[in-house]
Amino acid sequence: MGTPQFSNPFFPNDSIPAILKGKFVDDYGIRYTISPKVWTQHKGTKYHILSWNIKEQYIIAKNDKNNPSGGGLFTRIDYMLYENMKPFNWGFCLTVYDANSRTEAEQKAIADRSNPKKGCGGFPFSRMKRKGF
Repeated sequence: MGTPQFSNPFFPNDSIPAILKGKFVDDYGIRYTISPKVWTQHKGTKYHILSWNIKEQYIIAKNDKNNPSGGGLFTRIDYMLYENMKPFNWGFCLTVYDANSRTEAEQKAIADRSNPKKGCGGFPFSRMKRKGF
């Protein structure tokens, strides 16, 4: 796949788009905190971000060793921005969550953004809205 992109002309002062950084709740009621270096799914699941590919809209991360499943393995999180879907501004798919290497996680099949209702391995992307908690 592509080379990790840490900068983008639309987001010149940060390694990630501002819309993806902060505290969120998905449409299943699960809470998240996302920073440039850690994606936390509350309670108890952390992904240590190795790279953001802003151009191709995915993240490669190493699963925290204490995660309930897949500890120490690698994850690919594909994301997409939404228009006209307020309060949801973006969504994500855990495309790969159990790869044995960073390269394997990056090279597995990508999510189908053209079909966000079924493009995540037959399931919908999880829609995210900003939430303080």
